[in-house]
Amino acid sequence: MTTALDIALSSPVNLRHLGGIPIAGGVLRRGLAIRADDLSTCTAEDAAALVADGLVSVIDLRSGTEVAHTGRGPLAGHPVAYHHLPLMADISRVGDSGGSIPTSRSEFGEMYAGMLESAAPQIVTALSIIAFAPGTTAFHCAAGADRTGVLAAALLLALGADDDAVVADYRITGTNIDAVHTRMNPVMGTLMAQMGFDLDEDAIRHDDTPWDVPMRNTLALLRERHGDALAPLRAAGLGDDTVTRLRRRALGR
Repeated sequence: MTTALDIALSSPVNLRHLGGIPIAGGVLRRGLAIRADDLSTCTAEDAAALVADGLVSVIDLRSGTEVAHTGRGPLAGHPVAYHHLPLMADISRVGDSGGSIPTSRSEFGEMYAGMLESAAPQIVTALSIIAFAPGTTAFHCAAGADRTGVLAAALLLALGADDDAVVADYRITGTNIDAVHTRMNPVMGTLMAQMGFDLDEDAIRHDDTPWDVPMRNTLALLRERHGDALAPLRAAGLGDDTVTRLRRRALGR
């Protein structure tokens, strides 16, 4: 099986601090959370720079198969707490709902809504980690787009961000998608082939569906089903104390 030692390490191309986003009571400060593409294959220099900048915990949203494929990477050599919270048990399936991964971006809203519902306990745990970490928490999947996008949306909603702010953050990945695919293909292409799964990534990359659509559809679907986009998380244990702690930390109070 391919290991991290067999893979060329490279700098993340879809990594960004969530600082500067408007939330309830002000603007999200830098230093609470970072969203990223696969941190297991970052360079030793990037790992050291993240830690020097305040990184204290990593939330890995990848499946167990993906983690076994590349491990934790250079960050494993630093005193950083590691939390494995897979939002999909199998990367060729959509969480516990059992549907196939969509091949058109116009269909991703249903996948994201289903992920937030089926993986609500993991997302609640992730939000608690971010709320109580003594520094910056980074969360990532492979591309930093879908699973990472769902957790980022959940975090921003919990912080009181409006839909436009949630969508604007998600949309940034669209400007990085070519670089994301170039970076992840050596790892994910091999892994998917081993699993006998043929995903036409080129078709998705050049899909002309606007990048606003999937996340707006996600929020609409969740409200249609539950009345409140955060209702599945509240049902899974997201309490007011955690939300209050998140908001205080996000505002630097």
